[in-house]
Amino acid sequence: MVIRIAILTISDKGAAGQREDLSGPAIREMLSGLDAEIVAAEIIPDERVLIAEKLMHYADKISCDLVLTSGGTGFSPRDVTPEATLEVIDRLVPGIPEAMRAKGLAKTPMAMISRAAAGIRGRTLIINLPGSVKAVRENLEVILPVLPHAIEILRGAGGECGNHSNGKK
Repeated sequence: MVIRIAILTISDKGAAGQREDLSGPAIREMLSGLDAEIVAAEIIPDERVLIAEKLMHYADKISCDLVLTSGGTGFSPRDVTPEATLEVIDRLVPGIPEAMRAKGLAKTPMAMISRAAAGIRGRTLIINLPGSVKAVRENLEVILPVLPHAIEILRGAGGECGNHSNGKK
């Protein structure tokens, strides 16, 4: 099962060419162990309407199975990624950001101020990741084992969740 993935980096400086995007390539690298196809990878500014439009485009127009965002999950007034995500999803998936924060808290108390969200739009799973490369890697490490099964269920091809342990069949 090839998972169709979009990577959306949200950064004013990155979009303006003032900062190199390192989190997008880190996401791509970490996904290399999955049977996945990166169908889109973009950098856009922290603009709520634009973020929402991109998320809807990836889900509705190009039928991505998974959209991973990076950036815009902090406390800055320009950090609006979770709000844009919540605006476009149909159903919340609170366990994903809860697991990411729980794992992060073992390393730093700063993890508790992440506002990352996750949810489902149609048959697309959308997950917000932090903007730093280190946090992207740590968060993806937590959720990668469950992503293939989550996508399988969204596609309507998954079996019973109770028949799986630790994300393995």
